[in-house]
Amino acid sequence: MNGYIVLGYGQLVLAALLILGNLAISLALRLGLERSLLIATVRSIVQLLLIGFVLEWLFSQDNPWVILVIALAMTTIAATAAVNRTQQRFTGIYWNSLLSILAAAGLVTGVSLTGIIQVDPWYDPQYLIPLLGMILGNTINGISLGLDRFMTSLVDQQQQIETLLTLGATRWEATHQQMRDAVRTGMVPILNSMMVVGLVSLPGMMTGQILAGADPIDAVRYQIIVMFMVASATALGTFGVVLLAFNRLLIPHQLRLDYLERSKP
Repeated sequence: MNGYIVLGYGQLVLAALLILGNLAISLALRLGLERSLLIATVRSIVQLLLIGFVLEWLFSQDNPWVILVIALAMTTIAATAAVNRTQQRFTGIYWNSLLSILAAAGLVTGVSLTGIIQVDPWYDPQYLIPLLGMILGNTINGISLGLDRFMTSLVDQQQQIETLLTLGATRWEATHQQMRDAVRTGMVPILNSMMVVGLVSLPGMMTGQILAGADPIDAVRYQIIVMFMVASATALGTFGVVLLAFNRLLIPHQLRLDYLERSKP
């Protein structure tokens, strides 16, 4: 296989000109997105260039504690981002999100690195950081969608749930349908991606490996593993955060919607 083409900063500038099409559409339709597009473009360039330098430094490290601190920082940011997308909050929701993502991503990444890919050492940042990043990015969506759906359904179906609780139903009996719907909602995006991967879309990891000169079959094997990792972590994270919200918002025979407060726009 041929090696990859090294890109210069001039080519990045040319690629950035593609955003002019977005600006033209926004201006023509008066969408009012020009400022947001410019800010997003600049932030994308700056953030990615910075992370490139950070990864270059990180990949040269051989200290597991340094690498684990970086991984924990990534997980914390992911947990915060997941909650920031929800319309309603309650005390402890950020900790719930962090615990769910940490447990799901940590378990799946650890099992995959040591038992499936068999990386030696297991904390090799070349594998740990990119794989963890892909897992976190997708788990965020599952957690935010599932959590938002669960809290919204409790509000919308308050009367039905409180009636069941009054009649002697347990917390689970009164809200198991809402929990199921929330977990299902959180898993929909990754399931949709798995349905069309390879037919409609070529995932970024696989495309990147192929552009870097890897054998397509090897790239496909890695992508299959990553898809299963992401699906597993998303399911575990979504179920975990919904379960923690369930324990917070429902006490025996009582629905505590007074704990909820609407997030600020």
